[in-house]
Amino acid sequence: METALRNRLTYGPLMLLGVLGMLVLDYIAETRWTIGLLGSKYPDHGVGGIGLLAILLLILPPATIELATLFTAERVRPYRWIVGVGSGLLAVHAFLTQWPRFQVIATSTLAFIIVFVMLAAALARAWKQHTQEAIHHMAGTTLAMLYLGGLGWFLMALRVKHGVTPPHFQGTTMTVVMIILVVKFTDIGAYFGGRALGKHKLIPWLSPGKTWEGLICGLILAGLVGVALGPVVQSLDWVRGLIFGVVLGGVGQLGDLLESLMKRDAEVKDSGHLIPGFGGILDVIDSPLLAAPFAYLLFSLF
Repeated sequence: METALRNRLTYGPLMLLGVLGMLVLDYIAETRWTIGLLGSKYPDHGVGGIGLLAILLLILPPATIELATLFTAERVRPYRWIVGVGSGLLAVHAFLTQWPRFQVIATSTLAFIIVFVMLAAALARAWKQHTQEAIHHMAGTTLAMLYLGGLGWFLMALRVKHGVTPPHFQGTTMTVVMIILVVKFTDIGAYFGGRALGKHKLIPWLSPGKTWEGLICGLILAGLVGVALGPVVQSLDWVRGLIFGVVLGGVGQLGDLLESLMKRDAEVKDSGHLIPGFGGILDVIDSPLLAAPFAYLLFSLF
């Protein structure tokens, strides 16, 4: 067995178990008790998303370093500490939206965080009394923050969302698990389907390892996962579960291609070397992050 495949089969399940273990904490922490400061007097749900928040705050710093390294190859130099702080603030912001008292100021605080990051990047450049490449620093910092923290915001917001109008969507730990499993099983189906059946390259100039046959196998497996988990997670019938799986699986593959585009531009094979067989943190989280806003939209429609 080749080394890359052996590493994938070893570290892939370990990472999945680690994430699921953190989400167990998420499930346990959601108890039914009164949130005196931020919540209503008698909330109908407990504190959701603690485990997911811990995961995001754990992976965002190394992901920030990897993304900044990719940007630097094209002389776009984001301020890493500002990106890290801004991304963390967005994750915490989404976490706080589960409480009615915070929802009143949620929009204004979200706008403040985005403007704060832009101004912080400008002030950091001005502090050094340099005007050269100021736009590169500001644009790179804001883009990196929106790519990591902005997409992560949707995942957290979906987890803590509690609808009060039909269809009364209720975010749960299993909602996040379903998104992760759909996207990752798409990768598994595409990888092994491509190895077994792949003959026609998908986009050879961008990602020569991907094939149309692999993509089809991945989407089929994603649809089956959606059908299997849909009724359990959000009472989705098989048609909506199939649509959910196929759409998120396809979007997840677009996330892979988007990162491949950045890596090609930076002329690197992987975003990092932290995870053997996978590369860096970005190589693992790119698909779930991009799938998060689409999952938010689909669950809102369903």
